[in-house]
Amino acid sequence: MAYVDIVDEIARLKRERNAVILAHYYQESEIQDLADFLGDSLALAKHAQKTDADVIVLCGVRFMAETAKVLNPGKTVLLPDLDAGCSLADGCPASAFAAWRAKYPDHAAVSYINCSVEVKALSDVICTSSNAVKIVKALGDRPILFAPDRNLGRYLEQQLGKPMRLWPSTCIVHETFSQRALVKLMAEHPDAEVIAHPECEEPLLRLAHFVGSTSALLARVAASPARTFIVATESGILHQMRKAAPDKELLPLPGQDGCGCNECPHMKRNTLEKLRDCLRDLRPAISIEPELLRRARRSVDRMMELGASA
Repeated sequence: MAYVDIVDEIARLKRERNAVILAHYYQESEIQDLADFLGDSLALAKHAQKTDADVIVLCGVRFMAETAKVLNPGKTVLLPDLDAGCSLADGCPASAFAAWRAKYPDHAAVSYINCSVEVKALSDVICTSSNAVKIVKALGDRPILFAPDRNLGRYLEQQLGKPMRLWPSTCIVHETFSQRALVKLMAEHPDAEVIAHPECEEPLLRLAHFVGSTSALLARVAASPARTFIVATESGILHQMRKAAPDKELLPLPGQDGCGCNECPHMKRNTLEKLRDCLRDLRPAISIEPELLRRARRSVDRMMELGASA
């Protein structure tokens, strides 16, 4: 079927289902252009919380769709490909996280939103890269367990001067960016501004001129006086960066040995065809047992509260 026909069919099905399409910045550009709302993890969670659609199609990965379901238990939440997972969520099994928590009963458990709904249910509060500094700061002097991203955890420790116990998982995209390639690009483009996501390894963050969440990186490209940027995050964001600043040069940082691993294989599992099919068939749908959903909702709501008050 031709591209225009698939787009037309998606539009028709969306009207018939009273559906909204929410997409992350790391999705394929065709899906980004079709989305009713585009954002990072925090923005998607907030938009899911307030939508009046009957059906939410979350074009992202599974933990994002689970979060949308937690915030909308009475709505149908669809994920175009149910196998769109996350290395951070996979690297933090709920049983192991529960055992880790039990060792430190006096600590507050702060979990990055890139975790399973089961880990969210075991956490005191959730955070995103957009609000993590605010969330941890709002907890005051209480000792912190931070999971699952050790790189974001280390960045928070440096920003806040607060040591935390860190779970040892990393993002398969951000951990593979090449420091050697970054140094080479910086030498070739001495006026370029290096912007990086805090999921990157610490040596890269030390070389960055600006570190921020996905949405913060997008805003930085638009606002900065620099004309050239070396971008150390998943390359899907370049589509929106080019729209926001068409006159600026964007240099995606490659992975180790020049590999094309600056794309998330999980994010890219979603396609236009799968988006159409899930709207047509109303599956795969996210289902969460009510008690698990209730406990996960508590930690997500706590994030919204602390983020707003901070």
